[in-house]
Amino acid sequence: MDAPDLTTLEDRDYEQLAVQHAHPKHRNPDTWALLTSADNIARTRTVLMNVHQRTAATLRRRKTERDAFQQDCHARGEEGKKEWFATRPEYERWRRGTAGFHQMIQQAISELGKTQRQQNHKAMTQQGTQAAREALRKLAVAVHRHQAVHAKTGTIAAQEDYELWQLLDQLTVPCGPGQEPTTLRTMLDFYWTDVDVVTDEDAAREAAEKTMRRAPAGRSAAYSGVPRARHVGGEKDLAG
Repeated sequence: MDAPDLTTLEDRDYEQLAVQHAHPKHRNPDTWALLTSADNIARTRTVLMNVHQRTAATLRRRKTERDAFQQDCHARGEEGKKEWFATRPEYERWRRGTAGFHQMIQQAISELGKTQRQQNHKAMTQQGTQAAREALRKLAVAVHRHQAVHAKTGTIAAQEDYELWQLLDQLTVPCGPGQEPTTLRTMLDFYWTDVDVVTDEDAAREAAEKTMRRAPAGRSAAYSGVPRARHVGGEKDLAG
């Protein structure tokens, strides 16, 4: 049997379909997957809760009627008692069947509640992961721009700058079908930035960035060396 289009079903038909699939043994896998999908599970749970409430109300009403009938039968003496006992088997069969149906619906509702909580948790986790990934992307872009500015202007970088830039080659994020660890710099090169035509200036800047990344202890040899100290009172007497 093909799975129905649930969006076209009226409430009565939807409820009937949900009840038919409440017991695990009677479920069509494709239809149950639709009934418990993120788009439909709230409606499925609502209609089954309505059935559960109606069944509970019916059980209570019939019990109240049965208790009143028992009192009436006992008040009529021996004939009344015979009538009471004669009708008891039919009532007990109905009560057991209805109570079993009520319990089955309750179990289906509990299953739907568990599934719904799992779906909500998964959705929240995915949202959190996406938000964290986007924040990391923005941070990587900012670090890359910071390095590019230094390479373009030729500004002398401090040790802290080199340590910051090296994080683009050290930190990774899962990428691709296999969720392989991929460095932030690779993500920037292939996924997180637009592709532009490479100019001579871009090539020179790229070469400078590579020099910065290869520097021992994160420091470029181009900027190595110690400034000479200037001694107070040690000026040369050029007039002498």
